Amino acid sequence: MSEKQRPAILVLADGTVCQGKAFGAIGITTGEICFNTGMTGYQEVFTDPSYYGQILIMNTVHVGNYGVKDKDVESDSVKIRGLIGRNLEDQYSRKLANGSLEDYMKANKIVSIEGVDTRALVAHIRTKGAMNCIISSEITDVELLKKNLASVPDMNGLELASHVSTKQPYEMGNADSKVRIAVMDYGVKQHILHCMVDRGAYVKVFPAKTKLKDVKDFRPNGYFISNGPGDPAAMDYAIDTVKEIMKEDKPVFGICLGHQLLALANGIPTFKMHHGHRGLNHPVKNLITGKCEITTQNHGFGVDPEAVKKASHIEVTHLNLNDQSIEGIRIKDKPAFSVQYHPESTPGPHDSRYLFDEFIKLIEGQKN
Repeated sequence: MSEKQRPAILVLADGTVCQGKAFGAIGITTGEICFNTGMTGYQEVFTDPSYYGQILIMNTVHVGNYGVKDKDVESDSVKIRGLIGRNLEDQYSRKLANGSLEDYMKANKIVSIEGVDTRALVAHIRTKGAMNCIISSEITDVELLKKNLASVPDMNGLELASHVSTKQPYEMGNADSKVRIAVMDYGVKQHILHCMVDRGAYVKVFPAKTKLKDVKDFRPNGYFISNGPGDPAAMDYAIDTVKEIMKEDKPVFGICLGHQLLALANGIPTFKMHHGHRGLNHPVKNLITGKCEITTQNHGFGVDPEAVKKASHIEVTHLNLNDQSIEGIRIKDKPAFSVQYHPESTPGPHDSRYLFDEFIKLIEGQKN
């Protein structure tokens, strides 16, 4: 029996069991189950550090049909813990591809399962909420797998950003640029950095637990608070750093986890969402312009809307049109703003790229 025909099993924390076939690496993996509604860009999704610690359902029927390419990544490796699909393809049609999805998942040691009714599974998660799960292509004893699953920690309370952050600082862009941006790396996507560099900025990316005094040696005139995985409320070190950054009175821009950290640093709590937002097609209204943006999202935590309403120093700038959750804020007495979604969105809609322009203009305006 080939590995492709080898049976695999998926068990959810609520006792749900799905039978399927093994794909990618053979083994056992655990994590929080979540789903992505995007139709394209699976390789960018798999390498997004914000997915660290999670097992991903791709809701589109065929995944892998255009292979993988070395440049279509957001980090240096696959960050998901496991993959669930209806049809995971080892054959591909794109001539520019470097190889198949299956070889890619094997190289990155990602245990996956295919042949699952993903539409039914997504509907189940939407009803029951996010929970831990286990995929196995080694053990098929359901009771043993349930026992193993019971020891997996809940995502609520997990600090994961330091696991995916860079270990050493690095720089990108033109060193002679007058726009110098310090990036606090809690799991930053590479295309976020490119969006700033493409606008003429010189960026330096710092490990998650870097002290602000060391960041200031770079002489930045703007700070970027990055996306990343895990529970923001468990990141005391990052919350303290953002509080210190706010005292600098220099422009600050946060995305996703960075949005949550900016809120926490300003006294606004966060909460674990029922099943999160992940995909390429989430409608968001810009309350300043009145325009709607189609956005890319990937988050399982949100900013407390009731606390924001009571905070006189914070203005809500963006709302999710599906559930009215908060998608953007700005600090009224500081040059600081953030959004919950991903304006770099590669691949995906480019409706929100203007936010990088606004960040650069904010830095240039303060310098002038």
